Amino acid sequence: MTSKELLYVEDALGQEQYFQAQCCETMNQLQDSELRGLVQQLEQAHRTIFQNFYGLL
Repeated sequence: MTSKELLYVEDALGQEQYFQAQCCETMNQLQDSELRGLVQQLEQAHRTIFQNFYGLL
């Protein structure tokens, strides 16, 4: 993996961590259980994407 590719993966990991944190924060603020479930699915999707990027290292 080139240094440029490594920088891209590191940036992508940081973005996915940010998206996960935003989803968790949003879930804690939502009262509607259906919306909370949708945001939880988004958080899980970002967790999966993070794991996929991490697997590249």
